Amino acid sequence: MKNLPSILIVAHRAKPGVAAVLDELTPWIESRAIIAAVAEVAELPDKLGAGDATLCVVIGGDGSILAAARALADSPIPLMGVNMGKLGFLAEFSVDEFREQFDAALAGELSLSRRLMLEVECGGTITPAANDVTITSGAPFRMIELEVAHDADRIARYHGDGLIVATPSGSTGHNLSAGGAILHPTVEAVAINPLAPHTLSLRPVVVSADGEITIQLHDTNDGTSLLIDGQIVQPLAAGARVTIRPLPGRLGLLANPARPYFKTLAEKLHWGRQPRG
Repeated sequence: MKNLPSILIVAHRAKPGVAAVLDELTPWIESRAIIAAVAEVAELPDKLGAGDATLCVVIGGDGSILAAARALADSPIPLMGVNMGKLGFLAEFSVDEFREQFDAALAGELSLSRRLMLEVECGGTITPAANDVTITSGAPFRMIELEVAHDADRIARYHGDGLIVATPSGSTGHNLSAGGAILHPTVEAVAINPLAPHTLSLRPVVVSADGEITIQLHDTNDGTSLLIDGQIVQPLAAGARVTIRPLPGRLGLLANPARPYFKTLAEKLHWGRQPRG
C-alpha cells in the first residue's frame, strides 16, 4: 500500500451544516489521505503546527479561512476552502467541487494563489492579518484623529470614523463596502481607506506592500478599537501607535479551476444583472 499524504482539517462546526458535512467527508477523505488533526475554528491556537501535512482543508466560510490563515501564518501549507457560508471569495469550493478536485489537490495539480498577509504590531503584540486591519472610532462615536505614514512619507492626518488597511484578498470586504478599490489578489499592494473622513477630498489610496505603514492615534473615544480580520479586537487609546508591515510568508490558497477570479467577482457582486424594479 502506497504512503498516503497527510492533511489537516479546520472546521467551523457551529456553522449550520458543517458538522454533518465533516462526518460525511471524513471516511471519504481517509480513503485518500491521513487526517493528522481536526481543529475547531473557535479553538484554534495562535499558531497551528502543520507537521508533515501537505494541505489544510477548511470547512466553513471565508471567516474560517481567515482564522486558519492566521494560525498557519508561519507555515507554507496551502489551504483548500470548502464553502458553507454566504460569499465564498476565499473558500472557493462547494462540497461537490471539493470531491471532484481533492485528488488533484493532493497531487499538486491545482493552481496555487499566493496572497499577501500583514503583520500588525501594537502595544508590544504582533498579530498576522490576512484580510484587513481596521481602526474604528467606537462609543461614544465622536470623530477620532489619526496620522498615517508609509515608510518616511506622511500620507495624511485623518479626522473621521476610522481607517481600513486591506490586503488584496480583503479588498472585496469592508474596504469595498466603504468605497475602496478592488485589488487583484496577487497584487503586492495595500489599500488605505478612511472611514467617513471629515474632509471629503481625502480618498482611498493604494500603496506598495513592501513598505511599513504607521498609524499614530492622536484623539480617540472610550470604545476606539483595533480590529484584525474582523475577528480580533484590541482597545486603543490616544497615543497608541499601530505599525503594519508585510508578513514574510504568503497565504497559499488553492484555486478552483471552475471559478476564475473575475467570474467569481461577477457572480458574487452580481455584475451585469438588470436592476430589479
